[in-house]
Amino acid sequence: MSKTISKRSRAARLLGAAAAAVALVVTAANPAAAIDTNQEGTHNGFFYSFWTDTPGTASMNLGSGGNYSMNWGSGNNNVVGGKGWNPGTNTRKINYSASYNPNGNSYLTLYGWTRNPLVEYYVVESYGTWKPPGGTPVGTVSSDGGTYEIYRTQRVNQPSIDGTRTFYQYWSVRTSKRTSGTITFANHVNAWASKGYNLGNHYYQIMATEGYQSSGSSNVTVSDGGSSGGGGTDPTPNPTGGTGDVTRLQNAQHGTCLDLPNGNTASGTQLQTYACAQNDNQRFTFGSDGSLTVKGKCVNAPSGSNGTRVQINDCNGAGSQKWTRSSGGEIRNQQYGVCIDIYSNSNGAPVQLYSCSGGNNQKWNRV
Repeated sequence: MSKTISKRSRAARLLGAAAAAVALVVTAANPAAAIDTNQEGTHNGFFYSFWTDTPGTASMNLGSGGNYSMNWGSGNNNVVGGKGWNPGTNTRKINYSASYNPNGNSYLTLYGWTRNPLVEYYVVESYGTWKPPGGTPVGTVSSDGGTYEIYRTQRVNQPSIDGTRTFYQYWSVRTSKRTSGTITFANHVNAWASKGYNLGNHYYQIMATEGYQSSGSSNVTVSDGGSSGGGGTDPTPNPTGGTGDVTRLQNAQHGTCLDLPNGNTASGTQLQTYACAQNDNQRFTFGSDGSLTVKGKCVNAPSGSNGTRVQINDCNGAGSQKWTRSSGGEIRNQQYGVCIDIYSNSNGAPVQLYSCSGGNNQKWNRV
């Protein structure tokens, strides 16, 4: 992290999927020791990321649930890590509490990325000796008992989660530092959008600690405070399915969206997953009767057998076309009791029905 943004942002961007060459993806149950190598994965139901460009000077311990701690020493150049969710959403309320002890240049921040458009965003709650990101704010937003200054900065031909790209960074920086509270992210999404700064399809969303050429420590616990509504195109989740709102459905594990191939409305067309996009092929509606429709056709379960491909058909009111979406994001067929499931992140991967397991490959977030 630096006062010119570039060094700090270079580190943060290497957390992304495009950094697979340097980031090890793991699923950690109970790590035996502190993490000091670049990696991201899941732990106790939360997504986490850790990156440093100076190995041996920083480490991260994964605690229970949404807890983590970090330590970085004076020999550190850049380190960033945290816990949260993958994918993020526009409407999540983030509860957090932290012991945060920076000695120099550092941030305590809600941090994430979106695609289409490619955006790196920050809601900075506290910081060390330098207030990010420099320059003059374009406005303010009042949220959660404080005032945040809004900024937009541009990165030209710089590393991102999708390789070297030109993209914007959106910032909300709290004018009065704090180390615990709630972040109603929709308020920041809406404030940015009022300036024409729109987010796209979410990748990860973490409560991060970052240090640049400094030392310090943090102990942070984050939790999901539910949905606040608003926040652009990410509607409030409806646990039972049924307000008639139109939404895309993004798989929590693979990041692709439920998709009707080529918009083909012929009965029997099998659903797939595909990179999330703004088109009618991915606009699904939960009906008050339990139906799930796309382009006027109902999503249908031909049988309750594991591996059965999910398809569309003319709406007929049958139980095989009735669905319940749980608060966790599972979409369960009311007749057969099986869940909509995928097993690959490849474009065109088939969507199947499978016994409900609670796995992220069966969780679908509204985006």
